[in-house]
Amino acid sequence: MADLKKVYQALTIEEAEMAFEDFKGKWGKKHPIIIRFWENNWLELTAYFKYPYEIRRIIYTTNIIEGYYRQLRKVTKTKTAYPTDDALRKS
Repeated sequence: MADLKKVYQALTIEEAEMAFEDFKGKWGKKHPIIIRFWENNWLELTAYFKYPYEIRRIIYTTNIIEGYYRQLRKVTKTKTAYPTDDALRKS
Protein backbone atom coordinates (compact mmCIF):
# COMPACT_ATOMS: atom_id res chain seq x y z
CA MET A 1 0.00 0.00 0.00
CA ALA A 2 1.60 3.17 -1.20
CA ASP A 3 -0.34 5.24 1.31
CA LEU A 4 1.16 3.33 4.22
CA LYS A 5 4.67 3.89 2.82
CA LYS A 6 4.12 7.61 3.37
CA VAL A 7 3.90 6.89 7.09
CA TYR A 8 7.18 5.08 7.56
CA GLN A 9 9.03 7.06 4.90
CA ALA A 10 8.15 10.41 6.50
CA LEU A 11 11.07 12.61 7.47
CA THR A 12 9.70 13.40 10.94
CA ILE A 13 7.33 11.71 13.34
CA GLU A 14 4.93 14.63 12.94
CA GLU A 15 4.77 14.01 9.18
CA ALA A 16 4.26 10.32 9.91
CA GLU A 17 1.33 11.12 12.20
CA MET A 18 -0.28 13.27 9.49
CA ALA A 19 0.32 10.59 6.86
CA PHE A 20 -1.22 8.00 9.17
CA GLU A 21 -4.31 10.16 9.65
CA ASP A 22 -4.63 10.40 5.86
CA PHE A 23 -4.15 6.64 5.58
CA LYS A 24 -6.72 6.04 8.28
CA GLY A 25 -9.25 8.29 6.56
CA LYS A 26 -8.78 6.57 3.22
CA TRP A 27 -8.43 2.92 4.29
CA GLY A 28 -9.98 2.79 7.79
CA LYS A 29 -13.28 1.23 6.75
CA LYS A 30 -11.72 -1.30 4.40
CA HIS A 31 -8.80 -2.37 6.65
CA PRO A 32 -9.78 -1.67 10.29
CA ILE A 33 -7.46 -4.37 11.62
CA ILE A 34 -4.41 -2.66 10.10
CA ILE A 35 -5.50 0.68 11.56
CA ARG A 36 -6.04 -0.85 14.99
CA PHE A 37 -2.65 -2.60 14.85
CA TRP A 38 -0.85 0.63 13.99
CA GLU A 39 -2.71 2.58 16.67
CA ASN A 40 -2.07 -0.04 19.37
CA ASN A 41 1.62 -0.32 18.47
CA TRP A 42 2.37 3.26 17.44
CA LEU A 43 5.25 3.75 19.88
CA GLU A 44 6.98 0.54 18.82
CA LEU A 45 6.35 1.07 15.10
CA THR A 46 7.67 4.61 15.13
CA ALA A 47 10.65 4.03 17.44
CA TYR A 48 12.99 4.11 14.46
CA PHE A 49 12.29 7.83 13.97
CA LYS A 50 15.02 8.47 16.54
CA TYR A 51 17.52 7.37 13.86
CA PRO A 52 18.65 9.54 10.94
CA TYR A 53 16.67 9.12 7.72
CA GLU A 54 19.50 7.23 5.98
CA ILE A 55 19.56 4.59 8.73
CA ARG A 56 15.74 4.33 8.79
CA ARG A 57 15.74 3.67 5.06
CA ILE A 58 18.03 0.69 5.58
CA ILE A 59 15.76 -0.58 8.35
CA TYR A 60 12.56 -0.57 6.30
CA THR A 61 14.12 -1.81 3.07
CA THR A 62 15.43 -5.08 4.49
CA ASN A 63 12.49 -6.80 2.78
CA ILE A 64 14.46 -6.55 -0.46
CA ILE A 65 17.26 -8.57 1.12
CA GLU A 66 14.81 -11.06 2.63
CA GLY A 67 13.11 -11.46 -0.75
CA TYR A 68 16.44 -12.20 -2.39
CA TYR A 69 17.23 -14.88 0.18
CA ARG A 70 13.74 -16.33 -0.22
CA GLN A 71 14.39 -16.71 -3.96
CA LEU A 72 17.72 -18.41 -3.24
CA ARG A 73 16.07 -20.83 -0.84
CA LYS A 74 13.37 -21.62 -3.39
CA VAL A 75 16.01 -22.69 -5.90
CA THR A 76 18.21 -24.59 -3.46
CA LYS A 77 15.66 -26.35 -1.22
CA THR A 78 14.91 -29.14 -3.68
CA LYS A 79 18.50 -30.27 -3.81
CA THR A 80 20.27 -30.82 -0.51
CA ALA A 81 23.87 -31.05 -1.71
CA TYR A 82 25.94 -29.45 -4.44
CA PRO A 83 29.28 -31.00 -5.42
CA THR A 84 30.91 -27.62 -6.11
CA ASP A 85 30.20 -23.92 -5.72
CA ASP A 86 29.94 -23.70 -9.50
CA ALA A 87 27.16 -26.31 -9.48
CA LEU A 88 25.23 -24.14 -7.06
CA ARG A 89 25.79 -21.00 -9.14
CA LYS A 90 24.58 -22.76 -12.28
CA SER A 91 21.32 -23.64 -10.54
